[in-house]
Amino acid sequence: MTSTKDTSGQSDISKLKTESDGSFKRAPSSFRNFIENDGKFPPEKGRYHLYVSYACPWATRTLITRKLKGLEDFIPFSAVSPHMGAQGWPFKNADPSWADADNDPEHPNFQHIRDLYFLADSNYGGRFTVPVLWDKKLNTVVNNESSEIIRMFNTAFNHLLPADKAAIDIYPEAHRQEIDSINEWVYDTVNNGVYKSGFAQSQSAYENAVYPLFKSLDRLEEILKGKDYLVGNTLTEADIRLFVTTIRFDPVYVGHFKCNLRDIRHGYPNIDLISDRLMFYSWMRKLYWNNDAFKSSTKFDHIKEHYYWSQTTVNPSRVVAVGPVPDIEPL
Repeated sequence: MTSTKDTSGQSDISKLKTESDGSFKRAPSSFRNFIENDGKFPPEKGRYHLYVSYACPWATRTLITRKLKGLEDFIPFSAVSPHMGAQGWPFKNADPSWADADNDPEHPNFQHIRDLYFLADSNYGGRFTVPVLWDKKLNTVVNNESSEIIRMFNTAFNHLLPADKAAIDIYPEAHRQEIDSINEWVYDTVNNGVYKSGFAQSQSAYENAVYPLFKSLDRLEEILKGKDYLVGNTLTEADIRLFVTTIRFDPVYVGHFKCNLRDIRHGYPNIDLISDRLMFYSWMRKLYWNNDAFKSSTKFDHIKEHYYWSQTTVNPSRVVAVGPVPDIEPL
């Protein structure tokens, strides 16, 4: 049964509150349990269900990792409509206008992601975010923090996976310190920096976010010189966490969030691939075109529709921009 509570303060993005200086502060995730052997949530095939939005960069981190690790038969997923309205993220039965949204197969009468949160905790007072990793056996949320879910996916099921998938390690021991260091400033200034720029309610709050964002993009451009990946010579979670922001940058963040000092495709070469240096835009395009875990998790129609339609404080008209064309250039 769906909830009849007035939860607009938790679900309606148009009621998003900012700080007294006009800056946006992201609330921490609320459910922080782990899938682990001998724990409350042990690794079992088919026990868990993942709820995502293709529009959401945090959620698509989990889709990428799920596919990289070969967990498709272990953890099914459902994708909501990109039309996040007053009740939050809707399933297809609440928004039949979006053809490739899913209903909730575990709770067919549920209409919104918020219904999962209230089933897990009838007094839940946080925001109704995705991703949600759900335990079908205990009927509760395991975790809704994407950075922790991808680490669970990385190792928790290894003993049940074929050797080639178990061997994939996006958080290798030898590189963890460097990965953690990059993740820390990339999260603050890039992943969350685009939101701090876009949701700012004062000029100073906007400038205090947008300039550090581009300083970090310049820094990343330098890190990627002559490299295929951010850390070492292997794909890690640092690449995944950065990719989901940069793939949305030109289609939505440049215009919608006013992150417009430069775009990725022109401001961060080498886009012609003539040089032997692999820099920012080349790095992103190669991940997208050469690895289906990245391409299949990226649906530009969901991305554009969500940001331009749902975030009415930024775009009251809900007119969806048609560019850039193409959404991402070929190799």
